[in-house]
Amino acid sequence: MKGIELSERFYLEHGAPMIHEKFPHIEHLIAAGIAGSGSECMGFDDVISHDHDFEPGFCLFLPDESLVDLRTQFALEREYSRLPSEFMGYKRNAISPVGGNRHGVIRMSEFLASKTGKIDGELSLSDWFFVPEQSLIEVTNGKIFRDDLGKFSKIRNELSYMPEDVRLKKLAGNLILMGQAGQYNYNRCIARGERAAAQLAAHEFAKSAMHATFLINKQYLPYYKWSFRALSFLPRLSDIYSDLEYLISSGNEASESKKKSEMIDKICEKIFAALQDDCLTSYRGSEAEGHAYSVNDKIKNGEIRNKHIMYAI
Repeated sequence: MKGIELSERFYLEHGAPMIHEKFPHIEHLIAAGIAGSGSECMGFDDVISHDHDFEPGFCLFLPDESLVDLRTQFALEREYSRLPSEFMGYKRNAISPVGGNRHGVIRMSEFLASKTGKIDGELSLSDWFFVPEQSLIEVTNGKIFRDDLGKFSKIRNELSYMPEDVRLKKLAGNLILMGQAGQYNYNRCIARGERAAAQLAAHEFAKSAMHATFLINKQYLPYYKWSFRALSFLPRLSDIYSDLEYLISSGNEASESKKKSEMIDKICEKIFAALQDDCLTSYRGSEAEGHAYSVNDKIKNGEIRNKHIMYAI
């Protein structure tokens, strides 16, 4: 069973009745659901995930103290801890008294501050460049089971994707890296016989090409260990999965390096074609750098457009 389903069933069978019975006066103020770190929030959990932090738990996100005071919060925490210690064959984790729990009673402001640096989740245009995409995923992933107040859902919706000028600046920077690492440095390292350096170049190219692919799809790049799996589900350019995997997992002997150089060119061609389909580049050459500056020229905000091409990297 997937973690999101387990959490929702536990909430519906035990959490919701407990809240309705013992806290009816704040029932409409609580956003109940599951979001944050952990493979279950991404929908990527499996049998291996069960070895740690996998449990029948859920989050109760509370508004500020003017609506739900500390005494009520502590009482709710106590009742949450008293819910059944086992559900559908899965045991619950112990609640830490010093915080850091993935489930349980969580102040909405504290959750948002831990992920975005802002207690209300309101990011300025410049803020968007400094909040990791992984953190933005952790605000917006998972599932909200109930949110009568609508505040938390509204914030999640507003953070569901970055502003267009931020996306373009990140895209331009990653295209520059693709050109430097893949089209330029990989072959030069091979020519010098520096196979370890060549592998690092291939790895840097793969990272930037993957990030560019997520940006083209208007989806956040997840934590590195989930990036390949998430790539395979993208609606566009997911077919570069196997080529990227080969680039970072194969060696750099003569036959392999020739194949890898050809793969780099093929991946670039696919990404450039997608940019052209989206009218994000006017450049028609085969150099990533040319496409990077063309993408940068599409940025509407002059201050952002005029920042260094690598500003968002």
